[in-house]
This record gives sequence, structure tokens and C-alpha cells, in this order.
Amino acid sequence: MAWGLPSSTSLVCFCQKLNRVKQLEESTTETSLQRCLATLDLTLLGVGATVGSGLYVLTGTMAKEMTGPAVLVSFSIAAMASLLAALCYVEFGAHVPRTGSAYLFTYMSLGELWAFLIGWNELLGYLIGGASVARASSSYLDAIFSHRIRNFTMAHVGIWQVPFLAQYPDFLAAGVILLASTFVSCGARVSSWLNHILLAMNLLVILFIIILGFVLARPHNWSADEGGFAPFGFSGIMAGAATCFYSFLGFGVIAASSEEAQNPKRAVPMAIIITLGLVAVAYILVSTVLTLIVPWHSLDPDSALADAFYQRGYSWAAFIVAAGAICAMNTVLLSDIFTLPRIVYSMASDGLFFQVFAHVHPRTKVPIVGILVLGVLMAFLALLLDLQTLVQFWSITVLLTFTFVGTSIIVLRFKKSPPASSLGPASPVGTEQASAPEPGQLRPALRPYLGFLGGCRPGAAVAWALGVLVSSAITLDCVLVFGTSALHLPPWGHTLLLLLSSVVFLLSLLVLWAHQQQHREGRLSGTYFPQVPMVPLTPALSILLNIFLMLQMNYLTWLRLSVWLLIGLMVYFGYGIWHSKENQREMLGLTAIRGGLEETARALQPLSQALAQEPSHTEQHASA
Repeated sequence: MAWGLPSSTSLVCFCQKLNRVKQLEESTTETSLQRCLATLDLTLLGVGATVGSGLYVLTGTMAKEMTGPAVLVSFSIAAMASLLAALCYVEFGAHVPRTGSAYLFTYMSLGELWAFLIGWNELLGYLIGGASVARASSSYLDAIFSHRIRNFTMAHVGIWQVPFLAQYPDFLAAGVILLASTFVSCGARVSSWLNHILLAMNLLVILFIIILGFVLARPHNWSADEGGFAPFGFSGIMAGAATCFYSFLGFGVIAASSEEAQNPKRAVPMAIIITLGLVAVAYILVSTVLTLIVPWHSLDPDSALADAFYQRGYSWAAFIVAAGAICAMNTVLLSDIFTLPRIVYSMASDGLFFQVFAHVHPRTKVPIVGILVLGVLMAFLALLLDLQTLVQFWSITVLLTFTFVGTSIIVLRFKKSPPASSLGPASPVGTEQASAPEPGQLRPALRPYLGFLGGCRPGAAVAWALGVLVSSAITLDCVLVFGTSALHLPPWGHTLLLLLSSVVFLLSLLVLWAHQQQHREGRLSGTYFPQVPMVPLTPALSILLNIFLMLQMNYLTWLRLSVWLLIGLMVYFGYGIWHSKENQREMLGLTAIRGGLEETARALQPLSQALAQEPSHTEQHASA
């Protein structure tokens, strides 16, 4: 027993290190970055980050290979799942107006290890996203010049036949990334204005596609003669929704840029909601007209929109669409290069990543090292890799991030607020919450009926209920996705497992709802503090839907994700856990306590020596 005590104590301390949360003791308005982005700038930045390859490339691929004309249903489902996640981003973005996006949200609620993995996950997602968008942009640009660039490269460099590598090195895509990195390194204002110009051209082209598309629409293309509206069935629709999910990543860019917003507590929530609404309408309308212009089975997956107008004899319209696609993809590329260094900057500022990435240029006020290093790495990926096979990998990183954000919202709501001073002068926590019941405790009105939960310490029952909620969501989604085929269950076993997982999911929701939540009502910096409605139902539905879409991915996607996360764990345990600022804060606290005890001992030493020299009461009585 004596030998087991130190090891068990060390294990508990180690687990506490992994789950320690970030404490914001400094003012949330102070930053080394430049606050120059208004609500319109953030909205346009989010729209520009969203309307790109998903609209001009992925729409045709999904329609021909996964969904048929039901591609608009897939985009609607993905938009609904994104809305649930966006509401969580809205609350977090207003609560903590700091750069870092989902990484910071997870750090403040779930703990350090989970935050690092989400930041590491976002790192690869933006790298793959930017590289694939650059390759798609170069393909459209090459098509305008009748593929002369591709033919020249193949003739002088050769054709590669290596798995996961492109057929030829795409020097044009790499050059586009390096040029975009140069513009982003000039400062947030310069990249914002360039984004505005390209986005304005893109929006005009989208409006042109919608108007001319409805003029040329043929409802017969949705008839049974052409294969029907949903030729691949419900499974095809859901597979398409899982694949196109990354198309709605733009509001994450807004959250990551909140530290450069002029009034983040107001601008970030408004920009996220406006962005998601505009983008969802654009995707649904464009995917609708695409399958109405020509039959879905005749689409060219590489350039579906341009090819659709070309098939109808409107070659001039195809040229306009190609020009709009180039502008759109370059806005997405700018947004990726703008966002990625800021996430890495936030991780480096917290000590979880290499400190060189926390350097901010004194004149342009941007994380210059991150922009240059990550820009070169992204260009290298675009130069060599065939990133079309990694589209699902891009989506699964987004879905995993959204799942953790939804979980973080539930943790934040049932977690006791820190003192008001630790959140800065703009903190919504004040005298209102001083008299309110403590978050995480059972609601007073329910204590007579749920007395067995009243004896738990605040937050304990919530933590168990949240763990059961996520586990039951995974089980329920596995039953729905794999059914009787993969699980080899009889019909009665499948039905029983479906009912049990559904009941457990609902019961865990009820247990969470029975506990007291935080309330941040009232005005905050001139606006009302936004909150996710119907917590814990809304984030729970987000978790359930995200996991459902993740299970639509193939096993190779899960294998790549596992390998990448394993590499991230090596980086964290080799560097991050030792250089974490929260770890340094703990060490300083222990040092201060140890120093205080030593100083107290030194101060009491003369007194103890005097007491030792003074004859005891018994000795004095004996001598008398």
C-alpha cells in the first residue's frame, strides 16, 4: 500500500495537467494584433472563406457521383448542421473575443490536451483546404488557356505514377499560394481589401449563374427519364452532406479573427449569422440550377458550372463562370492563409507550440513567421500531392472541431464562472450572479423529485451525464449508419439497441437540463450577450448530427485522422505540456508557496530556539 500511494498521486496530478483549463486573467481587449476589422469586414471575410471550391468544383462531383439533383438536399442538411455549430461559435466568440477559434474555446472548457488536439486538427484542415483550393484555382486558370500550362509541365517534367501524388507538379498552384501569403503578410487591412475586391466579383458571378440558370432551367432533368431526383437514395444524400460539410467552414474564420475586430462582442456574432445565411442560400440555389440546366449524369465533375453553360451553347457564359471560380477560390485561399497563422499564433502564445510562431511583426501587426512558414508548407502540399483524395479528410477535421465546440458549450454553461476580475472590465459576470444558485447544482424546484442527484458535488452529475450523452450519441449514430449489415444484428436486436441508445441519450439530456446553468443576461458593451438557445438540446443535436456525418467517411479517412492525431500527441507530450504557460503558472505558484513556507520557517526559527533554551515548567518546579 505504501508503494502504491506515490504512483497513484502522481497519476492524478498528471491527469490534472492534461485537463487544466486556460484562465484569462488579463483584459480580453488587450492584444498585440491590430483591431481594424468592422462587422462588414468580418462578414465578407467569412463569405469569402466559404464560397469557393465547394460551389464551383464539389457541387458537380456530388451531383454526378453521390446525389444527383438531390445535391440541394445535401447542402441543406450540411447547412443545418453548420447552423447548430455556428450558434455555439456565436456564444463563445462574444464571451471570449480572442484569436484561436475552436482551439481557445476548448482550452477554456474541456482542458489543455483536448484543446491542443483541436488546434492540431485545425492546422491540417486549413493546410489541406488551402492547398486543394489552390490546385482547383490553377485548374480553372489552366482551362482558360486550353490546358497549355498542364501540357507544358507534363512534356518537360513528366508524369508521375505514385500513390497520393499528383500526376505532375502544379507550379501554378504553389505560386498562387506564395503570392497570397505575400499579400496577407502586409497586414489585415491589405488582405481584407483584396478579399473585398475578389469577393465582389465572385458574388456578381454567382448572381449571374442563378439568374441565367433559372432562365435556361428544364424541369424534365429531374424526371424519372433522367434518373429521378434522388437516384442514389438516402445514403447518397447523407454521404454528400458529409462530404460538402467543409464548404461551411467560413464562420470559423470569423471567430479566429475576432482579436482583430473593432468591437468583437457585437461584430463576431452578427458576422457569423449573416455569413451562414448568405452562403446557405447561395449553395442551395446554385446546386438547384446546375441540375436544371443539364441532366446530372452529363456533368463534368472538374468544372461542372462552366461545362453546363458550354453544353447549352453559352460558351461566353462559361468563360464568365470560370473567371468567377478563380476569384472565389482565391478569396478562400486568402482566408485560409489569414486564419491558419492566427490559430498557430494562439497556440504558441499559450506555450503549446513553438514560440517562434508567436512573433508579431512590429509594423504590420501580423504573425509573420507563421504566415511565411505555413504558406511555404501549403505551397509544397499543393505542388506535389493529389489532394482530391483528401476532400473527406478535410470534412472530418471540420466535423470533429464542431463536435468539440458543441461539447464545450455544454461544459461552459454548467461551469461556475470565474471571478469578474479575471475576465476583464467587460465581463458579464457581476452582482447578478452573486445571488443566483451555483451552476452545476440541481435546480431547487427539482430537488424533491431528484434527491438522489442532490448529494453530488456541483458539476459531478453534469460531467457524468455529458459523458453518457456523447457515448450514447456515438452508439445511436453507429446503429443508424451501419444498421443490420455491418453490425450483423437480427431485426429485433437492431430495434432494441436503437431504442436503448435513444432512451439513454434523452435521459442524459434530462439530467443536464435538471441542473442550474449560467445566465449572462443584460447588456454587454452596447449589445445583448448572445447565447445558444435551448441548451443542452441545441449543442446535443449538433454533436449527434456531426458524429452521424463523420461515420459516413470511409476507413482510410479515419486512418489518416488517427495517424495525424498520433503525431500531434507526440508533439504535445514532447514540447507542449512542458512549455505550457498554465504549467509555468502552476510551477510559479508552487514556488511561491514553497518560498512562503521557508520564509515563515526562518521567521519562527529564533522563537523555536528561545523556547528550546527556556527551562521547562517541570524542571523549574523540581529545582525549587
